[in-house]
Amino acid sequence: MEDALHTMPVTLPMGHALVKYLHVLLFVYWLGADAGVFYSSNFVINDKLTKEARLTAFRIFINLDMLPRYCLALMLTVGGILAEFVGYEHPLWQMIGIVALGPIWVWVVHLVHAKEGTGFGRMLAKGDYYFRAVMIVALVASVVYHWSTGPLRPYPWLAAKLLIFAFLIFCGFMVRRNIPPFIEGFRTMAAQGATPASDRQMFDGIMACRPYVWAIWAGVALSAFIGIWKPGAGA
Repeated sequence: MEDALHTMPVTLPMGHALVKYLHVLLFVYWLGADAGVFYSSNFVINDKLTKEARLTAFRIFINLDMLPRYCLALMLTVGGILAEFVGYEHPLWQMIGIVALGPIWVWVVHLVHAKEGTGFGRMLAKGDYYFRAVMIVALVASVVYHWSTGPLRPYPWLAAKLLIFAFLIFCGFMVRRNIPPFIEGFRTMAAQGATPASDRQMFDGIMACRPYVWAIWAGVALSAFIGIWKPGAGA
């Protein structure tokens, strides 16, 4: 009888199932949309295409790129709630911050895009830039602290996912650092037509970003696998 009970399927509570489903969707849309961004960038930098075709490709590129940005901004909130369901307890103040982080960060990311070129947009973009730098340090420090003091030790897979997430933010940070030549070249092309110099700027900017994009893909895929495998769980 006891063996039979151990083999019976376990149904997740509705709240747990919904959060887990949202977590999966974030991984899917992050990787899927990023692949579309990567593919469309090839048409933007293709100097054999007409200016109109490249401008159209850029609109697809820049708008599709919002999906991975939204997914990254929401991931800590969804992951933090999911961690509660699997047994990792956060202090109340920390849980309030985790729940609030996702919606606020998505709002900032959206406004940076919607208000681009305005003083308000530039101010938000600068704030978001420094916020991500702080998040990288804060995540690593938090993992080290909570591992050394004990709470994270029963959840080594969760510690690994948090460190990977810090790495993903770092990669996005480096993409932002390396993309300006592409933006400058594109602005030249959009304003007065492509030149050899603008084409070179666009190509160099995209190529400088691609190693970090590939690293993001690898990191997102690895994080998803670790979340399914949960190495060390119950050890």
